[in-house]
Order: sequence, then C-alpha cells, then structure tokens
Amino acid sequence: MSETPQALWPYLMPPSAHGDDKLCSVSAGGHRIRFADGRELLDGSSGLWNTNLGYGNTAIADAIAEAARDASYLSAFRYENSYARRAAEDLVEVTGPDHYSRVLFSSSGGAANDVALKVARHYHVLIGRPRRNLVVSMRGSFHGLTFGGFALTGEDLGQRVYGVDQRLIRHVSPNEITELNTLMSRSASQIAAVVVEPVLGTGTVPLSEEYVAELLRLRAEHGFLLIADEVATGFGRTGTFFASQRWPEQPDLLLTSKGLTNGTCPASAVIASRRVADTFAEHDAVLGHAETQGGSPVPCAAISATIGEMRRLDAVAAGQALGESLAAGLDALVAEVPQATGVTGVGCFRTVEVVGPDGCALAPDQVASLVAAIRTAGAIVHPGPGGVQLIPALTYDEADLAELLHCVRRGIITHHEALVSNAFESVTV
Repeated sequence: MSETPQALWPYLMPPSAHGDDKLCSVSAGGHRIRFADGRELLDGSSGLWNTNLGYGNTAIADAIAEAARDASYLSAFRYENSYARRAAEDLVEVTGPDHYSRVLFSSSGGAANDVALKVARHYHVLIGRPRRNLVVSMRGSFHGLTFGGFALTGEDLGQRVYGVDQRLIRHVSPNEITELNTLMSRSASQIAAVVVEPVLGTGTVPLSEEYVAELLRLRAEHGFLLIADEVATGFGRTGTFFASQRWPEQPDLLLTSKGLTNGTCPASAVIASRRVADTFAEHDAVLGHAETQGGSPVPCAAISATIGEMRRLDAVAAGQALGESLAAGLDALVAEVPQATGVTGVGCFRTVEVVGPDGCALAPDQVASLVAAIRTAGAIVHPGPGGVQLIPALTYDEADLAELLHCVRRGIITHHEALVSNAFESVTV
C-alpha cells in the first residue's frame, strides 16, 4: 500500500499527482496566481470561470469582512435575513423584474441544479400535472457533480460508478431540432422541464438561434418549464449580463453561480419567473429544500458587492470589447499556427481546437500535455474537448490578452514539436 502524501484530497486529480508544489497555489492578485514552487502565472481561466473581475477586488473583500463582523451567521432556514433580502432584490434587478420575481439561494452550481429539479417537478404537481417528472438536458452538457446535477450532466463522467439515477432524465443532442421534436412527440405530456446551458461549457458550443426559437415554441405548446443553467455564462461572460437575455423570451428559471460572488464565497441562486413564483404563492406551497449556509450573510454580501462592482466597472461593456479582441486574436492564431484549427464560443468564453501531427483532434492525454505546455509558457488554461479553453477575466487589459495569446501560441508550437519528436523516436527505436 502506497503512503498517503498529504491530508488534502484535491478534486479530479489522481493520488499520484497529489502534493506537487507547482500545482499548489498560495496567493493571487489582479490576473495572476502565485504557486508554492515560486512561479507566478497569468490566469487565462478566471479561476474556475468565476473570478470575472480578477483577484483581490477590495470592495467585495470589504463587504465580506463587514458582514463577517456584523452578522457572522444569520439563517434563511425558516427565517429571513436582510443580507439575503438585499441580494435577492439585486439579482431580480439585473435579470429583469418584469419577468423574474423570487430568488432561492444555494451553495454551488450543482446544488442549484438540484433545487431547480425540485422546483420544476413541484410546480407541475401544483398545477395538476403530477405525471410530469421527466427532465430533458443536452448531450455533452455539464450541470455539476451533486446527484441531481450529475444526473442532468450529458457527459459520461462515471455516473454508473456512483449509482446516479438517470431514469427520469432524457438527453438530446444540442442544436438538433428534429431529435428534440421526436422526443416531444413521444413524451411531452411527461416532461416537467428542459434544462440548457445557453453556451455548453464543455467545448463552449452556443445554442443556435433556431434551436432556442424551437425550445420557446415547444414550451408554449407543451407547457414545460425552460431552465437556463447560467452558472458559467452569467455575469458578463458572453457579452451580456446573462446569455439568455439575448433570447426573444426569457426562461422560467435562471441558475447562476461562479461569477456570482467573483469566486469569493460558495454561493448560487435559482431565480424564478413570476409564472413559477406566483404558482407557489397561490397555493401557499412550501418547497422541500433548505440549506444551512444558503442565503447566509457573508455570501449574500459578496453577491451584492459583486453586482455593485460589475456596474461600477462597466464590466459587461468591458467584457464585450475584450471578447471582440480575443476573437480577433484567436482568428489570427488559427491563421498562423497550423495545429490550431478552429475556435468556438462567444465573448470571453472560448475554446481553441487543436490537432496532432496526424491531423486528428488531440486525445485527452494529449490535451493534458498541451495544458502543461501552455503552463510552462506562462499561462493557466483548462482542457476542453480536443483543445483548450480561454476564459479570461473581463478586467484584462491589452497587455494581459497579448500575453495570454503568446503563451497559448508558444504552448501549441512546443507541444506539437514534442509530439513529433516522440513519434519519431518511437519509429526509430
């Protein structure tokens, strides 16, 4: 039996990789992260897509400190508190009070998806449709790793290993209208909700305008709830405060996390439309969900402060401009570097597709080594299917963006050279 190297059990890393100082961050500021091995790297991923305003925002830090001093814990469990009330009001204001009216707080994006499943199924019970318990999501989607979110997730991430129950989940291919209509013709009377990421986080694949229009038409025809999982796409990531604000009609539930507190506190929110909230109010119905930390003062203070900073910094407009520059830079990269074959995504939410020496998309282990090569060049990015994802903070300046693009370019070239060298050595041996 091998010795356990340390107390920390980090996420999504094999035990053989634990305890490596080059992967242990110690501090961060602006758009850079410092590591225990002494290196300082440019963050090209906004943390885990959540530090949309960069690291160390003092207004958010001050709001958190004040809440921790003045109201270290107040419950939203059979009680209310003023911090949660204010944060809910702020969220309704930025999403649109003409459509949205109530907010349920939770602690992560995955947990928000669990809450949304409960809301959708309970809603249909209240309106006399108790057989509506199926929920539809997209193949290739990611909705978290809690049991409800894991069931919704359309990637094969080992759900069977953990006994995740997907019997009431149906997966369809994104942007395939015929497949969606086939499912509706067979099961519409049983479908409680359709859950979509406006831009699939895995591969940053946007839903087409035609597909969104068909979802809205089918909602009107069949009466299911449309749920927008904006955990990744919210808070200016794609060029609007929320990506679904571009849709001709709004979803019934909007889920947000990640940028919600600029990454400072575990928090998420389920923002309910008037249609949904009014139904619960009319029946005086109690939703079967509660969390000890959901809606507590510190994360709620962070939410309100983050929204305030988004406004003060005009971060959505800044992100729009940065997204245009990023798109232009990536187009130039694809034109200059043969191994970079394409770009997907919207705004500051992009994937660069890369091929190997054989002209085929990189295998997962090759993507991992590409991420390492870009890291060696000086920037942190995360893997995507067949490439890497670039998700910079909205507060990047021109120099930050130029540095990120340089590191990605250099990483792709050196990675390709290493693959060619290894292939040559294997042939000669």
